[in-house]
Amino acid sequence: MPAHVAESDSTPDPTGTTDPLAHERAHLAASRAALRAMREDVQALDIRDVTANWVNAAVLQSQIDDRIKALADLSHTPLFFGRLDYLHAVGGELAEGADHERFYIGRRHVHDAAGDPMVIDWRAPVSQPYYQASRTNPQDVGLRRRFGYTGGELTAYEDEHLTDPAEAEHTSRLLQAEIERPRVGPMRDIVATIQPEQDEIVRSGLGGTVCVQGGPGTGKTAVGLHRVAYLLYAHRERLARTGTLVIGPNRSFLHYIEQVLPALGELEVKQATVDDLVRTGVEVRGEDEAATAVVKGDARMAEVLRRAIRSHVTAPVEPVVVVRGSRRWRVPAYEIQEMVDELLSRDMRYGAAHEALPQRIAHAVLVRMEEAGEAPDDRVQNAVARNPAVKAAVKAVWPAVDPAKVVLRLLSDAEFLAAHAEGLLSEEEQKRLLWAKPARSVKSAKWSAADAVLIDEAGDLVARTHSLGHVVLDEAQDLSPMQYRAVGRRCSTGSATVLGDLAQGTTPWSTESWGEALFHLGKADAVVEELTAGFRVPREVIAYASRLLPAISPGLAAVESVRESPGSLAVREVASADELDAAVVAACEESLRHEGSIGLIAADARIPVLGAALEAAGHAYLSPGEETTAASRLTLVPASLAKGLEYDYVVLDEPGAVVDGEPDERTGLRRLYVALTRAVSGLTVLHAAPLPEALAA
Repeated sequence: MPAHVAESDSTPDPTGTTDPLAHERAHLAASRAALRAMREDVQALDIRDVTANWVNAAVLQSQIDDRIKALADLSHTPLFFGRLDYLHAVGGELAEGADHERFYIGRRHVHDAAGDPMVIDWRAPVSQPYYQASRTNPQDVGLRRRFGYTGGELTAYEDEHLTDPAEAEHTSRLLQAEIERPRVGPMRDIVATIQPEQDEIVRSGLGGTVCVQGGPGTGKTAVGLHRVAYLLYAHRERLARTGTLVIGPNRSFLHYIEQVLPALGELEVKQATVDDLVRTGVEVRGEDEAATAVVKGDARMAEVLRRAIRSHVTAPVEPVVVVRGSRRWRVPAYEIQEMVDELLSRDMRYGAAHEALPQRIAHAVLVRMEEAGEAPDDRVQNAVARNPAVKAAVKAVWPAVDPAKVVLRLLSDAEFLAAHAEGLLSEEEQKRLLWAKPARSVKSAKWSAADAVLIDEAGDLVARTHSLGHVVLDEAQDLSPMQYRAVGRRCSTGSATVLGDLAQGTTPWSTESWGEALFHLGKADAVVEELTAGFRVPREVIAYASRLLPAISPGLAAVESVRESPGSLAVREVASADELDAAVVAACEESLRHEGSIGLIAADARIPVLGAALEAAGHAYLSPGEETTAASRLTLVPASLAKGLEYDYVVLDEPGAVVDGEPDERTGLRRLYVALTRAVSGLTVLHAAPLPEALAA
């Protein structure tokens, strides 16, 4: 059996030390000292004599500052969390007197004054067996040691002898304790909890897109964060040029996860919501009805926009006459039409064709000059392209287009919309799109979030959107087809990691299949992986929530939780609605007797009432995204913001109100499924109204 060693244990260490825990603590102290020395070495660098000018000096100083920041010691984050003892040397000979090679696995690389490694970055190839090695495939690992920490202090260890046939297979108690450890502060270090099937996804190549379907507690977000950290480690130079981006569902969620990236060895990873991506140039002040937003998010809108933008191209009616000196050069209208037809047939972006047309006309003029015996060069062609007659012709035939103005006209002008939506949208759908009170200008319009996505699509039809090297898209099931297209444009020449759970789709336009979603994303060839083992939500809780699956996502496999926690679920009926608020406050007080974070989740409409009830009872509370502390552990969470968050104990107020707060029952039940699966240690459900039928069955 594995040894779970406490401070007072004197079990011999493989090194021969009689107090192995003391030995490991000494190595931790020495590693922290080495990291501090590495940082001090960088801080002591003098660049005054190695920079040619102030620009180089500024660039180099910025790089040094980044390096200093990366070498910071995060006091409450374990510097290393595991150890591997290999049976043979890895890539070389064993040190003199050593009978095996040992590596400490942690969040970043640390070396001593001689350059010898004291901690190996978890992303390095030599670290991979920490996650992947097993008794059936030990990968030359004789011993795998896991470390337990309390408040940054090393307090325990646990060993697995992978080549010892007498040692039985077991579930790591330290790993279980790490998952169940009470949460005080932001989303904590999760690098030590990655499982073999997750690690395979994390380390898959940069070239391909991976889609991860996983129910609550299966570690989707952990996989996504680890993957971006791994890719930045393995392909740093390439991604430094092309860029990376993590896209989450809302600001609270992004703030929640950004705290974990430093523990994975990365400090600078850009984050955004889909709304952030597309809100360039317009202010979102309006809101659509659900049915209208569904139409605006439909992929057919891409073709409507393409037609609308191309409608600005008109047939030339006059020749172009260019005067240069004493000569006049004439390009007939039919020849210009041929140029226009050729550009249209190439399906170029509208703006690129707008820039190309004057060069086409100028080239035709140069051909005539050459036929007349002249010898013009590129400078002459560029001058002709800027000729007033050419510019006037291009303005008449292929005018510049403002994407926002095109969308404005589609939403305001019934005839313009009908002309370009013919055969695509029904009359009813067109009526839904049209504003009751058309705006006078782009600035005065009350744009909605869905409108901003349409403007972004129109903008890409005019000029290509910049593509990044890799994008991580979390909670992807909630995106509309047009939103998938917006994200896909940001990684059209790169790759993506798509994370989500079809059962947690809580928008009226949420996707029904990953095949459909990946098609709209432009990554139809992506590999779809499914995580079904749950590590976060107790078995009793996930089984209760899974009663909703037949109603919200038929055919989807339920999560099989590896965690048994008897008594983790309590469902209580309150006698009347008048007594519900007091019962909820009492349940929160009961949960606060435990260690860790508490989340009170309720329908959005109930938040003000419950907030007042908590204040009246003398309980301060946080908003989603705010960091919990030992003194402030209770967060009041609107159901619409609960996705992606987790709490040690959750009190769920009135499930029926959560369902009723959504536009349709399916979306409401999915919202409820999300709320039911936020608890790590315990869930208390209180209701005065009857429970939804699917849950009560």
